[in-house]
Amino acid sequence: MPTLRQMDTEAQFAASAETLRAALVEQLRQQGAIRSGRVAGAFRVVPRHVFVLGGPLERAYANDSVVTKRDEQGSALSSVSAPWLQATMLEQAQLGPGMRALEVGSGGYNAALMAELAGQAGEVTTIDIDPEVTGRAARCLADAGYARVNVVLADAEDGVKEHAPYDRIIVTAGAWDIPPAWVDQLTAGGRIVVPLRMRGLTRSVAFERADGHLVSLGHEMCGFVPMQGAGARREHLVPLHGDDVGLQIDDGQPADAEALCAALLQPRAEAWSGVWFGGSEPFDGLYLWLAACLHGFGLLTRQRTDAARALADPSSPNGTPTLVDGGSFAYHTFRAVDPAADSYEFGAYAHGPHAARLAEQMSGQIRIWDREHRHGPAAQIAAYPAGTPDEQLPAGRVIDKRHTRVTISWP
Repeated sequence: MPTLRQMDTEAQFAASAETLRAALVEQLRQQGAIRSGRVAGAFRVVPRHVFVLGGPLERAYANDSVVTKRDEQGSALSSVSAPWLQATMLEQAQLGPGMRALEVGSGGYNAALMAELAGQAGEVTTIDIDPEVTGRAARCLADAGYARVNVVLADAEDGVKEHAPYDRIIVTAGAWDIPPAWVDQLTAGGRIVVPLRMRGLTRSVAFERADGHLVSLGHEMCGFVPMQGAGARREHLVPLHGDDVGLQIDDGQPADAEALCAALLQPRAEAWSGVWFGGSEPFDGLYLWLAACLHGFGLLTRQRTDAARALADPSSPNGTPTLVDGGSFAYHTFRAVDPAADSYEFGAYAHGPHAARLAEQMSGQIRIWDREHRHGPAAQIAAYPAGTPDEQLPAGRVIDKRHTRVTISWP
């Protein structure tokens, strides 16, 4: 039997956790990640600390991801995603009472949130290829009071047919493609929310069915640990200067590594667009535009060191749109215009024999985006079955994958 002191300590712990959950909900509301009372209610009651073992209670309720498993090289294999991203995707999914839902990628916490939203009349299934991950998820779900969630150990490429069909499918691992099983196991009016990688850029896309294909209802910038198993598709990293600067290439695009390495050490050309932005203004829409309109495309990455910055100064060290043409490349950047007003100008830096031309080409596309799309509707993303004829696809960028032909277009 617990002592009075133990009971008092447990009560204090529970009260602290409840206070931290309430503070997290308020933070997510102010951030715009939580927009509905139902999602807010789920975050208020699900004990995240049960799924984030070890460390102080404040860490469990920080608005950040927590890696739960790494490979031998230190790369993340599984994590409890950041609350802002989980809230964003749950709002995209619009998961309601009585629905059947499938989660691809098991961390446990998100499945518990889904179970809260689906209610006792609904059913949630979570699947993962890693037995260590599913074992941990099952234990944590039981400890948190959500043993009713179905935890399945399998490759998610084939979905989970025994619990189908699903009103909602939420994918919590970075997906390069959308397997047919996910679409086949979706109800007629169902919705898939998937972090889909397109030319290296990942967007959480909410899809619904439309005349034999999937069409986006909206999309948000995000990042996830990559899919494992049959759906895995690694990006190709071209080192341009050791570990300091690299170029990520997706979708099998060619890259002359030797020539690009040499180009980085040549004098830099630059071109400025005349397009300004405020320091707090997001420009993920511009990134998507550049990915769609530039032919040879990659993402420039660099280490966060002074030595790496002396070599390359992209707009985002984690991955910046880059135009590649043979042994030349240009990448997106910006410069301060009026520091007092927190104003900056978009532009491009370029290296190689055709540096000046490529820098101006990228700046020209920035001007087109500013003039035609910056203040208009977001891009439309669609996924058609592989083999769909070109004439049945909308105008815009077509990205051919194994199972689908993904299109990015603007109204």
